Amino acid sequence: MHAISVHHVGVTLKPDEILRDNFAPWVLDLGLVAEEVGDGTAVLRLPWSDRLAREGGALSGQALMAAADTAVVLAVSGAKGGFVPMTTVQLSTSFQRPVVGRDVRIAVEVTKLGRTLAFAEIDMTVDSATVARASAVYAIIG
Repeated sequence: MHAISVHHVGVTLKPDEILRDNFAPWVLDLGLVAEEVGDGTAVLRLPWSDRLAREGGALSGQALMAAADTAVVLAVSGAKGGFVPMTTVQLSTSFQRPVVGRDVRIAVEVTKLGRTLAFAEIDMTVDSATVARASAVYAIIG
């Protein structure tokens, strides 16, 4: 991961630190790279790895869903100005085409951020072609 930081009303958000300090080792093993984090947005890259492929050689849906779920945490953190405890309430994913041997761009937009709930849309693309879309609802715990 490369270091990026986001300034939010006098607070510096460090996505790599949020990932390192708040996610299980198996999530970190996905190798996600935070490329942009803004006020309610995030763009992560899921690097291709044969370890994430399922039988037949395509990227597993579980890896894509974990990447999307993780990216939402960074987008909500960007909107909140820092990490706050949160948990996934709902994550619905539609897979549209297989991914083989390519990195996936995971782009998140928080569409509504309330005191206790956050709603987000996630677009997963390879070379601008959508490979999967997801929507998520998170409960803000802290």
